[in-house]
Amino acid sequence: MNKKDLFIGFLIGIIAATLGCGLFLYFFADARSLEDVKIVRAQGLMGKLITLGAIFNLIAFFILLRLEKELMARGVILATILLAILTVII
Repeated sequence: MNKKDLFIGFLIGIIAATLGCGLFLYFFADARSLEDVKIVRAQGLMGKLITLGAIFNLIAFFILLRLEKELMARGVILATILLAILTVII
């Protein structure tokens, strides 16, 4: 069950970051299509976008801690670390 909770937390972290990126693009950058995402990538702003999207991981992390799901919270941290490495690469 430990690995399952860790994996679920990892998925929550990736989904939360993806949701955060999408909401940021939708509300603040007026990006409504995949073409707009391609423009963001061409301008070299994808790393910054991933970083802003990872803010939602904080919310997921603290909710999981409040629910006493420490292993799931650890999975969210692993997803955040992966996103940080991805940001450096991009």
